[in-house]
Amino acid sequence: MAIIPGGEKLYLSSYSICMDEGNVESQLDLYGSELLNSINCFGLPPHKLILKVGIPVMLLRNIDQSSGLCKGTRLQVRKLGNHVIEYEVLTGNNVGHIALIPRMNMIVLAQTSFYTWPTICGTFKS
Repeated sequence: MAIIPGGEKLYLSSYSICMDEGNVESQLDLYGSELLNSINCFGLPPHKLILKVGIPVMLLRNIDQSSGLCKGTRLQVRKLGNHVIEYEVLTGNNVGHIALIPRMNMIVLAQTSFYTWPTICGTFKS
């Protein structure tokens, strides 16, 4: 990323325990924001995301299949806003199209046979 000129923009996640589960009060005591922000698991972006205008990125989940914003689509960052990022599509049937991707909520259910994590809700904020 250092070879691309321009300033970087830092986006931070805002992870929390979803409030629709039972025993939320006891889970809130167990899982503080520091622990939630340190989790690196499949389906959740990292807590800190640094982007720059001009860098290529790849979608890790389907956002809008009818517009070609599918898992694996490569995009190039054009503008960095506080609540939305503008991209140009680099691969697929919509090459050259402009896509606006807003900040969004993601819900991940992380379950294993040994232990069940609570449902984690995440939002990126700048």
